[in-house]
Amino acid sequence: MRVILKREVRGLGRPGEIRDVADGYAQNFLLPRGLAVEATAGELKHVAREREAARAKKDRAHEDAEELAKRLEAITLRFRLRAGEQGKTFGSVTTKEIVEVLKTEHGIEIDKTMVHLEEPLKSLGAHTVEIRLLTDVRAKVAVAIEPA
Repeated sequence: MRVILKREVRGLGRPGEIRDVADGYAQNFLLPRGLAVEATAGELKHVAREREAARAKKDRAHEDAEELAKRLEAITLRFRLRAGEQGKTFGSVTTKEIVEVLKTEHGIEIDKTMVHLEEPLKSLGAHTVEIRLLTDVRAKVAVAIEPA
């Protein structure tokens, strides 16, 4: 029997996948538990529409992320910190502070987990910070730390 999975079934597949299974397995396990529905012509069309809508949504999200990446590339964030004679600061610039400045000064809201810093920025000068918007969309933001 051909079924369309509604939920993930371990060892069988993910939601939306079409699988051929034994009649007894489908009628005694998958269908009564709501894990799958029989693959009729109407259900197949419905799955195709859902896949197309999901693909369109993903494409829109990717375009939005690329547009945001272009905006971020043009931004230079400026921080003023007290510093010693060798250019070492008494404080540091962290991901939280970068996210706050992006939100307050530029109106861009991102999650702090998207900002990739090896360690907090603790020296004067220009730095480049990577922001990972999606797995394949990244932006480099310039950060300038100036003496206060």
